[in-house]
Amino acid sequence: MTGTLAPEAPTRESDKQATPSVMKALQLLDAFRGSGPTLGVSEIARRAGVPKSTAFRLLTHLEQGGYVERIGRDYCLGRHLFELGNSVPLCRPHGLRETAAPHLGQLLVRTQRLVNLAVLEGTEVVYLEKIHGQDQLQVASAVGGRMPAGCSALGKAMLAFSGREAIRTVLEGGLVRRTRYSVADPARFLAELSRVRAEGVAFDREEIQLGLVCAAAPVLGPDGRAVAAVSVSGPATRFNPVTAAAEVRRTADAIARDYRG
Repeated sequence: MTGTLAPEAPTRESDKQATPSVMKALQLLDAFRGSGPTLGVSEIARRAGVPKSTAFRLLTHLEQGGYVERIGRDYCLGRHLFELGNSVPLCRPHGLRETAAPHLGQLLVRTQRLVNLAVLEGTEVVYLEKIHGQDQLQVASAVGGRMPAGCSALGKAMLAFSGREAIRTVLEGGLVRRTRYSVADPARFLAELSRVRAEGVAFDREEIQLGLVCAAAPVLGPDGRAVAAVSVSGPATRFNPVTAAAEVRRTADAIARDYRG
């Protein structure tokens, strides 16, 4: 029989050798999460929990593949990761981020405040989009970044419409207190989620960051569960999130209609 031979299946022994290396390489990439744009080999090794010699060897392979780039003696994430990141379903044409974009822009124009789009992943929210308004707030969140779901308006908006299991996961993990205003009492937290379900909007009054307040609404799927959430944030001294509640709800509903369609 002619034709191209299929590659030989890897042996169990080769699997054992390859798997740790793959996981260590992924740990090196994950070391850049929440850091500055560049890191040295020693810091990458420390964050990933691997020997410096192992980190250097794997970084060489990642650099050859375009996954990291070298700047002097330091490393940064490579543009190949940017390409891959924008190929995930959330970012592809007609995906959630693209569908939401025009509605987020309109919300920014109407409120002139910081606008966010996020999804829920376990006990955290992951930011998909962030558009600054006139305040140019210094906010700890970033596109691709994470925040505890229990003390953010975005997280509470999604948890209220995500079912009991999602809420239980957050409670069992412990409610995070980022400021003195963060809700730490489970009973009070559950009561707040009940209010969110009734009103369709969640609030963060300096729970994530002192001086920052926020209103958020869920983007609901056909089954009535949250697939994402939209929020508007502003300085506590100049912005009342209640005044933005109706606009945020309208925006979330418009995104949901287009996304389902």
